[in-house]
Amino acid sequence: MTIKIGITGATGRMGRMLAETIFKRDDICQLTAAIERQESSLNGADMGELLGIGVNGTTVGIDLAAAITGIDVLIDFTMPEATLPYAALCARYRVPMVVGTTGFTDAQISQLHAITQDIPLCQSANFSPGVNLAFTLVEAAARALGQSVDIEIAEAHHRHKIDAPSGTALALGDLLASVQGRELSEMAVYAREGRTGVRERGTIGFSVIRAGDIVGDHTVIFAGEGERLEITHKASSRSAFAAGAVTAACWLAGQPAGRYSMRDVLAGEETGS
Repeated sequence: MTIKIGITGATGRMGRMLAETIFKRDDICQLTAAIERQESSLNGADMGELLGIGVNGTTVGIDLAAAITGIDVLIDFTMPEATLPYAALCARYRVPMVVGTTGFTDAQISQLHAITQDIPLCQSANFSPGVNLAFTLVEAAARALGQSVDIEIAEAHHRHKIDAPSGTALALGDLLASVQGRELSEMAVYAREGRTGVRERGTIGFSVIRAGDIVGDHTVIFAGEGERLEITHKASSRSAFAAGAVTAACWLAGQPAGRYSMRDVLAGEETGS
């Protein structure tokens, strides 16, 4: 069975990579909807032509409502303000949704989960298989080292990224806090300047770089007396994110209503479920 996929933010950096990935995997999936903002100058263009592979027949448009009955699953990498109305449409038509958008407020996350409670939703801060392995390693290190170390999270992204820290860095922070039975909001230190005093135990520091065309680097540092452990993931291309998101979409199309993460997808792929 060929999975029919729609993408939002279709002509952006991530949208184009998603489309290219879908075209390459035409044995299992097909791009049937490419949605953009109303003000985009590329509305009406053919996605295949935009990618330089020839006419594909999928035209960039603005009306998800008109296209949604022709898709099996929607992949959304846009902005929170756009994701929520897209989610409402998916819920209305019972279309599963993969969400890679970051920068949500707590209130927006709650709204997204309420809207999508009756459909399959796969939401992840990062769809790279390598990053999700890094999550597993970070969790294992945090459990082994306990509170005997200081923990710092450093991340770097391209100059166009508008939210900070990254969704992946915050997800790592949430994971580290949960291992200690606490909330990240109680532990996070997002900025240091001037005479900060001695570092407090039980805090998680964040460092952010925005520069050039950095795709995405994340490092978790566990620093003790006389040694430190660093777990690092570096992305050199968005292709890993796109491949993971498309894999998630194909897997999600066959799942019951519920909330899933990329870790669920990878576990399901491994077991064939």
